[in-house]
Amino acid sequence: MTNDTASAPPATGWKPNDLWLLGIVLAVINFWLFAQTLLNVIPGIQGELNVTRSLANLAVAVTSLFSGIFIVVAGGLADRVGRVRILYAGIYLSILGSVIIALTPADAGGLTSAMLLAGRAIQGLSAACVMPASLALVKKYYEGTQRQRALSFWSIGSWGGSGFCSLFGGLMATSFLGWRSIFWISIALSIVALFLLKGTPESKAPPEPGAAGARFDWTGLICFVIALVAVNVYISQGPSIGWLSVTGIVLIVLFVVFGILFFQVETSKSAPFVDLTVFRNSTFTGATVSNFLLNGAAGTLIVALGLVQVAAGFTSLQSGLLTLGYLIAILATIRAGEKLLQRFGPRKPMIWGSIITGVGILLCSMTFVLVGQYIVLAFIGFTLFGIGLGFYATPSTDAALSNVPEEQVGAAAGIYKMASSLGNAIGVAISAALYLAAQSVDPELIRSLGLFIGNQENVALRFGGSIGLLFNLLMVVIAIISIILTVPRQRTKEEDEARPEVPASPHFGN
Repeated sequence: MTNDTASAPPATGWKPNDLWLLGIVLAVINFWLFAQTLLNVIPGIQGELNVTRSLANLAVAVTSLFSGIFIVVAGGLADRVGRVRILYAGIYLSILGSVIIALTPADAGGLTSAMLLAGRAIQGLSAACVMPASLALVKKYYEGTQRQRALSFWSIGSWGGSGFCSLFGGLMATSFLGWRSIFWISIALSIVALFLLKGTPESKAPPEPGAAGARFDWTGLICFVIALVAVNVYISQGPSIGWLSVTGIVLIVLFVVFGILFFQVETSKSAPFVDLTVFRNSTFTGATVSNFLLNGAAGTLIVALGLVQVAAGFTSLQSGLLTLGYLIAILATIRAGEKLLQRFGPRKPMIWGSIITGVGILLCSMTFVLVGQYIVLAFIGFTLFGIGLGFYATPSTDAALSNVPEEQVGAAAGIYKMASSLGNAIGVAISAALYLAAQSVDPELIRSLGLFIGNQENVALRFGGSIGLLFNLLMVVIAIISIILTVPRQRTKEEDEARPEVPASPHFGN
């Protein structure tokens, strides 16, 4: 998404009001609140629809996967053909995806799988359109303190939605309305958003010099899509298709071949789909890599919440209540992260936030204790998870975007947000796959370790949960290392003065 130098409202006299801003928030929250509920309610959906757990896990991951793949494309299209047009397209796609999921028939074999996956993919495309277009419109039609206020509401919509999704999903799924009501409510709010946004003047970015004759990099996009879809299907479907089966090997070959082709194409084109030259900046690379990895830690949610539902018999609402501390903590500490950035620079709060997140995940991985003990540990763990991400979010975005040249800020922002969605998709897929694979370990071997106390009939399940959760801790450790190696201890005075104005990333990676 290119920079829009004309940030003042248009000469028509139109000005946004609070109802218009509410429409923007509703458009954003449709993904982070409703689409992300599957992190918690997927066990119930899996049982009702009678689909395999590996396919259910793919349905969870595919939304973030498609969002991550197409967010750079959608951001560029929004600048070129109009932000309002792309925002409307995203809202309509949200309605379509929700309708397909809500109408997915139970136990209809291939039709059930096709509708569930198609609806989730369309929701991912919706998020790819809504996020960059809505941010660009907020930046276009607000100035000064009003823009900061508007961006705060934008962030509350995304952060609050991601924090509230497990609890809300559990509440709806256990009510008489059932899990399908989640998507009918999403449709209703999308229609309200369209009504509130009606009459918004169109906004486009000024054409870049020499960009008029450049063709879109379809080759790079196609290679990117094939490589990422192949590896995601391999990870999520590995337990059912076989890790070393012919299908599995074909998927790995597709990932490697098209991954290599993608890098060759992107480094040879003058107008690539993804501008890889921004990775020459080590600080941007470190911030983006750590952003990818910390968003990948979203796998903690699907494993821990799924585990207590299966092993302890929790309802989706009861498991969602474990994340209440996460919701409160993340909303309470976003501004704290901003203050820490202003006092210490980005490096320290990024490291502190990552360490706190890692401690939270470590507590959630202690599945060898009694149920009552685990509930306490998981609640504290999720709360620390939220505090850590709150500390990390704004400093990470600042480190990424304040250290790239002005002409690359748009490309850098798109890649940074793409890393958020792809990290979420791949992290969830790997965590869920490890959770399932580790359950095949001989229970007698696990019992011989003498670690698991209480019910010995579900030790394989609890062991699988611990392995899936510890993988998330590993990602956080790697994120900390990347920050230490790449992000400078202090931002220089020159960098601080030259820092372009960019909106804080509203990601869990949102």
